[in-house]
Amino acid sequence: MRKRATSTVAVVLALVLSACGDQTEGEPVTRTEIGSGVNTAQAANDEVDAPAAPEATPDSDPASPCQRVAYKGATLTHCIADPKNHRVTMVLGPKGAYFRSFSALSSARGGSAQPVAFAVNGGMFDEAGAPVGYYVENGERRRELNRADGPGNFHMKPNGVFYGTDTAWRVRTTEDFYAKVSDRPRFGTQSGPMLLIDGQMHPEFQEDGPSKMVRNGVGVDPQGRAHFVQSNGGISFGLFAAFFRDVAQTPNALYLDGNVSALWVPAENRMDATVPLGPLIVVEKR
Repeated sequence: MRKRATSTVAVVLALVLSACGDQTEGEPVTRTEIGSGVNTAQAANDEVDAPAAPEATPDSDPASPCQRVAYKGATLTHCIADPKNHRVTMVLGPKGAYFRSFSALSSARGGSAQPVAFAVNGGMFDEAGAPVGYYVENGERRRELNRADGPGNFHMKPNGVFYGTDTAWRVRTTEDFYAKVSDRPRFGTQSGPMLLIDGQMHPEFQEDGPSKMVRNGVGVDPQGRAHFVQSNGGISFGLFAAFFRDVAQTPNALYLDGNVSALWVPAENRMDATVPLGPLIVVEKR
């Protein structure tokens, strides 16, 4: 498999390989982390203190759908999509010619009538950029639900699915989705692990474990708004999940990915260029 172009990512992957055995370098779905803070006996009983209200940092743009916030020593970018004002879609690109970046997606869109509010990487993928889990784009299922066991963050059960229609969006665990969702959604992407399940932190997370990585995820609040959050530096799984629970207040939230996390916000002239990406979540203005 092809090695990542970015030296920082290469170092991280090298450390992963040394910890996880004979895994092939560059396989995005097996990004298991050193020091992930998994201590099942302790984690099940961990509680997080209620945080102080986050404060917008000085470089936040009130006209942007995304705001930078400070939270317990971490800085995150918090983007909110409202179904009254936005439309969510998944974008991958044609087989064999996946977009793999925001710049390629932007070029392909050209003068699209639907302006982009923001976009994020949208779930884990293999070395070719194909999703490793359930994937639906414009009502077409391009990958079936993945209920298999395996290594890496994707398989840290429970994992889950972010999906929806033009006007209603949800996050469910994979097993809940399998049991309760029979109609194919207009969009859907599977990733893992779940950050929150019915308001409770994933059982394998510590309050603030030693593994600090850039992370991004999505949750849907009781008002139906989707909260997309990306850390601007290293953050633990536990602290990241706590932000969704206590600040975004999304009962269910799903981890999208780690050090490949990227964000495109046209209003801020921000277009992150990281390693080649896989599925992309595009939030368009209505």
